[in-house]
Amino acid sequence: MAELKTTRNDGSVDEFLAAVPDPGRRADAVAVCSLMAAVTGAPPAMWGVGIVGFGSRRLRYDTGRELDWFDVGLSPRKQALTLYLPGELSGYADLLDRLGPHRLGKGCLYVKRLADVDAGVLESVLRRAVTETED
Repeated sequence: MAELKTTRNDGSVDEFLAAVPDPGRRADAVAVCSLMAAVTGAPPAMWGVGIVGFGSRRLRYDTGRELDWFDVGLSPRKQALTLYLPGELSGYADLLDRLGPHRLGKGCLYVKRLADVDAGVLESVLRRAVTETED
């Protein structure tokens, strides 16, 4: 089996975020990073070369594969700010309906501009995500 590239490492979160080329995306990433730290109570850490993760848990797949992964995370991608959340995001419909413009992927919430979404709803989404990792 191939070695997993997205593992926790000693990379600098501050340097990573400071290097985001788009100033708007950089500011959004710094703001969400602060929010995730407050919600999780965990310090940010680099996972791989492009994800800032918070917390850590052991994932076990039905296939028997196991790996360490973060509880919640973010990545300031070129197209959108990507928030990595646990579980099926369809269970967040009551909140996502009120969030504002976003897209969903498997375990990912994509936000183009933080100013376009409701900050209180985003915080509620993150709090629910953290609660799910505690189950």
